[in-house]
Amino acid sequence: MSEKPLLLVAAAALIDVDGRVLICQRPEGKQLAGLWEFPGGKVETGETPEACLIRELDEELGIQVTNACLAPFVFASHGYESFHLLMPLYLCRRWSGFVTAKEHKALAWVKPNDLRNYPMPPADAPLVAWLRDLV
Repeated sequence: MSEKPLLLVAAAALIDVDGRVLICQRPEGKQLAGLWEFPGGKVETGETPEACLIRELDEELGIQVTNACLAPFVFASHGYESFHLLMPLYLCRRWSGFVTAKEHKALAWVKPNDLRNYPMPPADAPLVAWLRDLV
């Protein structure tokens, strides 16, 4: 069995007052373009998943969150062709600022039961059932 590098990516399920979850459409030119995903990104060397999300949510969406706003929820473990992805998903119900698509093609606030109607990367898709059942 060949070894694949492990990629650690942190993601957030932002949940608004109406119980909808934010998903973001990947822009053209990026791997898996057009698919919908939870916001977040690669955890840099020496960075915690929480620090990664604080940084990524500001860069991608223009919002500010704190460690106290991020609740660990569930994780995905998925083998892609050239790497293995480990992705903790955090729930976030409080942030400051206005959600803006700074890096994505589009944003959508979606009820958990309707998330299955949006094509997602293979690692994100299994997380939908957890959100539907527990949020």
